[in-house]
Amino acid sequence: MVDLLRGHILALDTNRIEPLIGIVGVCASGKSTLVEGLTARGYVVRHIAQEHSYVKDMWKRITSPDLLIFLDATFETTLARRKMDWTEKEYSEQQRRLSHARANADFCLDTSQFTAEDVLEKVIYFLVMNLPKNKWGRNIPLNQTLN
Repeated sequence: MVDLLRGHILALDTNRIEPLIGIVGVCASGKSTLVEGLTARGYVVRHIAQEHSYVKDMWKRITSPDLLIFLDATFETTLARRKMDWTEKEYSEQQRRLSHARANADFCLDTSQFTAEDVLEKVIYFLVMNLPKNKWGRNIPLNQTLN
């Protein structure tokens, strides 16, 4: 049985609280692929489309994640990864809109030189190294403890 509790998923049969991880970044930086990979491995993840919002802290208003991961990519990389019809000016505007999320991110990664598998590996390594474990060996939020 699963119940939503203040932005966390609470598995009632084990009293396990999982951290809510937000993923934000520029278009074609690998957000959707990372969300898919983390979700497949049991993490609770939300893709936050902050890059399209004029509200600087929309990432927090939408999701209020326990951890925020920021993915970046160069303008050239975004064009190579996806058939995008945008200009450097539009790319720069996304970077500006994302500046608050970047400043508040727990982990930032420029994905330009990495494969999707490399990005997933680096993010999982960050999570494993930075989240404490509960009695089942699973990561729990930094600001919470279990009895």
